[in-house]
Parts: sequence; C-alpha cells; structure tokens
Amino acid sequence: MTLDALGRPLRDLRISLTDRCNFRCRYCMPAEIFGPGYAFLPHESLLSNEEIVRLVRVILPLGLKKVRLTGGEPLLRRDIAELIAILASYESIEDLALTTNGILLAHQAEALALAGLHRVTVSMDALDADIFARMNGVSAKAERVMAGIHAALLYGLKVKINAVIQRGVNESQILPLLQWAGPLGIPVRFIEYMDVGESNQWQLPEVVPAEEILSIICAESDVTPLSANDQGEVAKRYLATAWSSEFGLISSVTKPFCSACNRARISADGKMFTCLFTAKFIDLRAPMRDGADDAQLADLVRATWHKRDDRYSELRGKMVVKKAEMSYLGG
Repeated sequence: MTLDALGRPLRDLRISLTDRCNFRCRYCMPAEIFGPGYAFLPHESLLSNEEIVRLVRVILPLGLKKVRLTGGEPLLRRDIAELIAILASYESIEDLALTTNGILLAHQAEALALAGLHRVTVSMDALDADIFARMNGVSAKAERVMAGIHAALLYGLKVKINAVIQRGVNESQILPLLQWAGPLGIPVRFIEYMDVGESNQWQLPEVVPAEEILSIICAESDVTPLSANDQGEVAKRYLATAWSSEFGLISSVTKPFCSACNRARISADGKMFTCLFTAKFIDLRAPMRDGADDAQLADLVRATWHKRDDRYSELRGKMVVKKAEMSYLGG
C-alpha cells in the first residue's frame, strides 16, 4: 500500500483516453469555448494502448485495485475494446469500469462486455427530451442513451447513472430518473454541481445541496440508508422504497470527502494529477518515451503520491487555484 502525506492509499486510477467529446455539456465543455477551432490534443500526443497498459502494470503493485477509463468521451477511441481486453487480463484489477455519455453505447456494449469490462457509468442528467438536449449542448436524444443502457444490461454489464444536478436546470429530473432506473436495477448517483475546470462559470448558488436532493426524494418515498460498498466510496447510499431505487448522494461541495480520496488521474497525454481540482501534474509520458524502465516509472509515481496533500474541496473558498478542465484530465 502506498500512502500520501495525509495517509490516503492509492487504490483508484482514472485514465482519460481522449480529451474530445461529442457532447458540449455546459458544466464541462461549454460550446462557446470548446467550439470549432478549439485545439484538442494531436493524435501523436495521446498515450497508445501499450503505454496505458504499461502504466497500469507499473502502478498495480503500489496498491491499485480499481481502473476507470474516462475522457472526454472514451467511446470515441476506436481501439478501446482491445485496450479493455488487455487490462481485463490483470486479475489484481478488482474493478474495471468505463464512464461514458452513452450516446455510442448501444453500438459498442457487446464488444465492451466480450472484452471483459466489468461495469459502465453513464452520465445522464435528465430524461426529459428538452432538458436533456439543452444540457448536452448538441441536441442529442435521451432515447439513444437509454437504448445504450438497455444494451449494456442485455450483454451483462453492470450499469450506474451519474446525474449532475444544477439549480434552475434539472432539479425536476431527480424523481423521473429514480422512477425509470429503479425497475431496471440501476443505481443513480446525484452529484452536486462542482467548480471543475475554468470554463463552466460555476457559482455557488447553482449548487443543489445533497440534503435538498434527499428531501425531494423523501417527500415522495420512504428512504432507507444503505452501507458503503467499499472503502473510499464517495456516495452516501440509500434505497427509495417506493420504486425499489438505489441512489447515492455525492456532496463534494457541501460535505467534502477529501479525507477518503484515493484517486489518481492520468490525462490522455500521460500527465498524472493527484486531484480533480488542480492544474499541477507530473509527466509520465516523457520519461516513458525517453527510455525510463518500469522501476523508474514506479518510483516517480510513488514519490509523487507520497507528497500528495491535496484537499481542495475542504478548503474551497479559502484558496485560489488554477484547475485543469475535467474533459482533459478525466472525471
């Protein structure tokens, strides 16, 4: 086990496969900034499958148990099934997951499942067609995402839904999401709108606190608290008995959980970040391409984690930091 300066283990690795996305959600990639002419990473800058696998292999002995593939939109990467198949061969990876907006999932669910993916988290902030279209910024249809979710279930993938709740935008979708997902056995995680990156013009009044979300659900259903699934789980889990719907509340603004954070992130171009809310990183791609061996890479990761003392959410409002965009470093 590799511990940071605050005694937190390195157990969870988020790997971005691309900084590109086919949505333009306002809280992540607003179209006026990430529009035509925006300079995304060139292909040669991206880590290859072989480089991604090598980094995972190097980090696994440091205590890593969970690997999640993110973006951008990871399903835009054509060779993703081949990458998953290699990662799935490592028995010490207890949880191999993918986060996606789901718009391409119906076409790829079978290949992902056959490759060995364990589960998929679908970012879906609304069921209402108009609200969903406004939030994703490209008028994508909720029905396509729902079809992708059904396909994932058909091929045996576990599914979870993440919904970012923003005041004045989609509070009305909290109950419909639960009512739809419950009968399908899909847990829904409601996430407080966060100040990720520098582009979403985040304001505190736009946050719907987790306690308020809970009160909205409790007004329509009895709610039973559930125990955590595993160490470091960030969502407080509940069961809405009216619809047999499991849901979770991620209160990263109103009740930060930095003390339990065990996540590292690697961007699509091989930079390792130790916090979602930072622009500080170490470059792993450069030494890897310059000939560093596995031991040297492991020492670099270990030394970086040992020095880690990030706890931005606990200090929010008391410090000013420049933050990398979530679409770049992976959510």
